[in-house]
Amino acid sequence: MSIEFLVTTLIVVALPGTGVIYTLAAGLTRGARAAALAAFGCTLGIVPHVAASIAGLAALLHASALAFQVLKYLGVLYLFYMAWQMWRDTGALSVETTGDANGDEGTQKPLRIIVAGILINLLNPKLTLFFFAFMPQFVDPGAEGATVEMLGLAGVFMALTFAVFVVYGLLAAQARDKVLTRPQVLRWMKRGFASVFGAMGLKLALAER
Repeated sequence: MSIEFLVTTLIVVALPGTGVIYTLAAGLTRGARAAALAAFGCTLGIVPHVAASIAGLAALLHASALAFQVLKYLGVLYLFYMAWQMWRDTGALSVETTGDANGDEGTQKPLRIIVAGILINLLNPKLTLFFFAFMPQFVDPGAEGATVEMLGLAGVFMALTFAVFVVYGLLAAQARDKVLTRPQVLRWMKRGFASVFGAMGLKLALAER
């Protein structure tokens, strides 16, 4: 594993994207535990993209305009759905003012946070194309054990994703108490995150390959 791969991966992971915004929102609205769950969900959402790249499905996505458009617009719709939920203060990231809920709601919300994180990355066609275009640069496809090496690099990418997202989420959670005591700030914060999700959906809709 080269230092170039580690540095490039860290830069890609740390740049604010849908996963980072989702994890920040989880930390601010529901606290540190929710931020860690969001980071975990976003990391799990990478697995199908890794599998697609290794299986060669990423090449199909790259070659097929229809396949790319279908996956892209599913991602767009989901981002708009997240924006609508955040604006209405419903869904996985509804604001919790008294810590994690108990009972049935407490068991359902963590799962919803994880599933939402998975879907955010699962429905991101750019991530599959990233593995299709980026990973092969660091693997000799003709070498013995190339698949194992690819899995190792993907594992490092996922580990860095989880670590960086958790840091983002925990930093956001530190500011949570100050935000919750200011209803005006809280209201604009929710609208801000909703607007960001909506803007990212629009950006994805307009994006070329």
